[in-house]
Amino acid sequence: EIPGHSPVAFTTGTDRMQMIHDVIRPFDSEIRKGLRGKQLVIKPNMVVTNNELCATPVDSLRALLEYMKPIYKGQIIIAESSATPNPSEGFKNYGYLELEKDYNIRFLDLNTTPGKPLFIMNRDLHLEKIQIADIFLDPSYYIITISRLKTHDTVVMTGAVKNILLGAPHNLPASGGNKPVNYKRAMHAAGSRWLHYNMYQVAQHIKPDFSIIDGVEGMEGNGPVSGTAVDHRIALAGLDPASVDSICCKLMDIPLSDVGYLNFMEAAGLGIIDRSKIDIIGSANPDNHIIKYKLHSNATNQLQWKDPLVLPGTNNRPAPTGQPSQPQRN
Repeated sequence: EIPGHSPVAFTTGTDRMQMIHDVIRPFDSEIRKGLRGKQLVIKPNMVVTNNELCATPVDSLRALLEYMKPIYKGQIIIAESSATPNPSEGFKNYGYLELEKDYNIRFLDLNTTPGKPLFIMNRDLHLEKIQIADIFLDPSYYIITISRLKTHDTVVMTGAVKNILLGAPHNLPASGGNKPVNYKRAMHAAGSRWLHYNMYQVAQHIKPDFSIIDGVEGMEGNGPVSGTAVDHRIALAGLDPASVDSICCKLMDIPLSDVGYLNFMEAAGLGIIDRSKIDIIGSANPDNHIIKYKLHSNATNQLQWKDPLVLPGTNNRPAPTGQPSQPQRN
């Protein structure tokens, strides 16, 4: 390992379980060391509970659990807080509950866990307090994120980073006379410019210990829920989620300069996205497996974070500069 560099394991193929094993194995010693004395939590990605393409495939979880079986002897928590209430429906609909037959696991709705406050920026540029599941802030937990690579409706693309940063805010149902409170929605409420920034804000406090991307099928178009499948046949993993996501951008032919939250994170020293500092592990070269993903239909609006901020009441409104850096595939 080169100081100041970030390793990312990359492989290709169609055998999902073997591919997941192949990208975990180079980090075996780091994972074993990191797990000592900690509770293992696996964070899949489901967004909604009724669209299989948007969610982490059950066989990805099975591959990860199989790898962990000889390493980790305690009960493993599989935890999610989906954009729609009641992730338990997703655990059932996506076949995750079948894993209980073969592995010592329990499923956890993160919305039922204690929370701690963090602050983000709202549309009035005021601080707004949100509530984060404290599992993500507690160093006694070892967090693995496992998700697909997908286009997004607000921040261009989503992979390992967003799975954690938007999985952490609570989505609380109505109870005891209280109205429902969705802190994920609060993160999005100020639009694309401030979601990029708010993700950076949360990233200062939260980082997964290990990140896996299953790209056997990706999602293009109107992701992260309503897009269409991309037969990409790739998988990757690493210790730095920003590095993993930067390689996802390369594979999707999305310029890094378009993804605000990754640029903010690197500028603040929260991750490495400079590809000259990312060392690819494996015989396959990501440059040979690039597919230009069709972006979301509102992709141009998502780049407003690049434009100067024009406050209400001012007349010096500049021409927008936030344009996609590459033409989209039709």
